[in-house]
Amino acid sequence: MNTAIRCSQLVMTYPGRPPIEAVRSLDLEIARGECFGLLGPNGAGKTTTIEILEGLLTPVSGEVEILGRRWGNGEDDEVRQRIGISLQETRLSEKLTIRETVTLFRSFYRSGLDPDEAIARVSLQEKAHARVGKLSGGQRQRLAVACALVGDPELMFLDEPTTGLDPQSRRQLWDIIRDFRRQGRTILLTTHYMDEAEKLCDRVAIVDHGQVIALGSPAELIARLGGDHVIELSFAEEGPVMPAEQFAELPGVLAARAENGTICLRVSQLHTVLPAVLDRVEEQSVPLSRLSTRHASLEDVFVQLTGRHLRDEGEA
Repeated sequence: MNTAIRCSQLVMTYPGRPPIEAVRSLDLEIARGECFGLLGPNGAGKTTTIEILEGLLTPVSGEVEILGRRWGNGEDDEVRQRIGISLQETRLSEKLTIRETVTLFRSFYRSGLDPDEAIARVSLQEKAHARVGKLSGGQRQRLAVACALVGDPELMFLDEPTTGLDPQSRRQLWDIIRDFRRQGRTILLTTHYMDEAEKLCDRVAIVDHGQVIALGSPAELIARLGGDHVIELSFAEEGPVMPAEQFAELPGVLAARAENGTICLRVSQLHTVLPAVLDRVEEQSVPLSRLSTRHASLEDVFVQLTGRHLRDEGEA
């Protein structure tokens, strides 16, 4: 069996007037050995979805299959023995040491890693006897992942594992995720960082209004956008600003939008469009403060589909 996670026609509704439909007939299939990213803006339903898959919430309707087993079908303990979970915010006893904490979590599983091995995998050996209350944010996040790893899971859920971490701590967690993936294990990851999804995930699903609106590898989704490059223009604060519409009509410009004082142009052929953009600016005698070009990214896909930046959103 090659499927690690499968859900079909998943529905979750919360009471209210009117009722809040957080997940609407969502279908998803994740292969064994994949690092799969679940992305979505605030209120999209991604956290509700992952909590259903983890067995923390019971959906109103729909089917969920985890590693060939189903929640609520007399197989819950079997599933829990084979998965690891790192929640969006993990509350651990601040009086326990790292080693005591990981040993406690190891006791929940019939088999698994030696606690010291789990600690070593997240590079916390030197802090093994430090109390949780004395740890930095990055160390706490790595400890949460060690608690998810200690049962030697086949499937690991990581919900916003690097939110709020400094760049070095983020990259340390990326290495942990890559090592787990190299062992042929499966990861379901939610993140607010598009560069993280691009670097780590084999495939991603973008969820909005409780449904999957795009699915594929980061490269495939970027290719579907149609433009290989993005030109970004900013104008002097004290001077006039050109509207995005003045650039949208230029040949080779596929889309133009203005956001926070910057005009973003998605273009097909940078070498032909860039001179035309500069000519248009010169015609209007509008002083530029900045001009940059870059390759299109998963962030551009997300904005195109949802109209929002994922990094600006709160928890979903």
